Amino acid sequence: MDIKVETQKPTAIDTEALVTYVFDKDDRIEGVAAELDAATAGRLKALAESGELTGKALEFTLLHQPPGLAAKRLLLVGAGKAEKFAHAELRRVAGAALRHLKSKSVRRMAFLARETHRDAEAAQCVIEGLLLANFEPDKYKTDKKNGPQRMDACALAGFDAAVHPGVARGRIIAESQNFARDLINEPSNKMTPRMLAERAQAMAREMGLGCEVLDEKRIAELKMGALLSVAQGSVEPPRMIVLTYNPPQAPPAGAPVLGLVGKAVTFDTGGISIKPADGMEKMKYDMAGGATMISAMRALAQLKPAAKIIAVVPATENMPGGRAQKPGDIQIAMSGKSIEVVNTDAEGRLILADGICYARQLGATHLVDAATLTGAIVVALASVNAGVFGSHQPFTDRLLASARATGEKMWPMPLDDEYREFIKGHMADIQNIGSGKGGGAITGAMFLKEFAEETPWVHLDIAGTAWLDDNKPWMAKGATGVALRTLVHLAMNFRDL
Repeated sequence: MDIKVETQKPTAIDTEALVTYVFDKDDRIEGVAAELDAATAGRLKALAESGELTGKALEFTLLHQPPGLAAKRLLLVGAGKAEKFAHAELRRVAGAALRHLKSKSVRRMAFLARETHRDAEAAQCVIEGLLLANFEPDKYKTDKKNGPQRMDACALAGFDAAVHPGVARGRIIAESQNFARDLINEPSNKMTPRMLAERAQAMAREMGLGCEVLDEKRIAELKMGALLSVAQGSVEPPRMIVLTYNPPQAPPAGAPVLGLVGKAVTFDTGGISIKPADGMEKMKYDMAGGATMISAMRALAQLKPAAKIIAVVPATENMPGGRAQKPGDIQIAMSGKSIEVVNTDAEGRLILADGICYARQLGATHLVDAATLTGAIVVALASVNAGVFGSHQPFTDRLLASARATGEKMWPMPLDDEYREFIKGHMADIQNIGSGKGGGAITGAMFLKEFAEETPWVHLDIAGTAWLDDNKPWMAKGATGVALRTLVHLAMNFRDL
């Protein structure tokens, strides 16, 4: 999509649709809305007085051929309560406007920001919202004429040239988030572990990142028994993908290194502890954590943080083949810990165990992992918040602050010492699911904590937020790319830790 900053007066912008937003309050026709009302001879006030224009969140009011405007349409989007509106809300407003208009075959639009939302951060949020909304999961549809269309161009009105850095950042981040969404949406026959590694290698070459892919022989040499145990049930061999970003100016000796570890189970049947058939097709998204880490590195390669960043992505399928591990098997992880596999469908924590250990071996001093780890987090937080578990409160607080700054909903969860008893092994050091009832998301996190050891570590359980089962006004159904913005924000400010 072509994007430009438009310096003309909003009334003079020749486009298919001019968009702005109004708040849910008594004097909603104020600021830019008042200017547009004056230009249209009181049309907006008349709509407000009639009750048609309320300002309620994501309510649309579309005027055709508005008098006094060069635009062919004027779209007013409800922005909800003014006191609850932050820059992050601009993403949804801008995205919802774009999706509403393109459903009506509009191909060019202009987005008019209000006076209090005209800095570079606001412009970044608008761009992110527009580009995320313009993404459609129709890659394999042959009849694209009758399917969802794309917006061709958008002008940002009300801004000046000072916001260009924000526009550039917004494009980089949104395109990287869409890169993750494309990877996650791929069916498993088009996204095996080897294919994911190839996509990561191609991206790394394009963006100037270091990339190493460990094959099954090298994985075995490094004694990554937990990863190999999950992979052994599939004819598809596993891969360990390592991406490295080195800043232009070498950090001082002893500077912190951020490690990003992502679960990439490219398809999860549950293994011998097989899942129900209903909904299993969605298990192609079980590599969302890994795809997000790969895509975060894509963004960081362009944004150039001051710290060294390493991404480690263990990739495998979890299949019930003749060589598949069985409940009761005992595996030895790279760290040397023994693991009793009570349930083969708790496989994500197994591959992350070796990923976390390897990231530490490569020099990561702080760790964040992301994974579609448990159904239990969906029971706790539904599809609204990602679960956040941390071993080091200052580091966890920094990640939560990054989530708030980027408009991603995340909620802190407990990791009390008492939960360690839940994964205490009977035949091995630890077992891969909890022995008690409840707390499944917590015991999954507690398992991973064993491998982070004393390294400051945060675990993101994104099982409920990585996939949309239905279209939203601001985003198409399918993969969301959740957590990418948070991770990028954290990495860009990492040197201050």
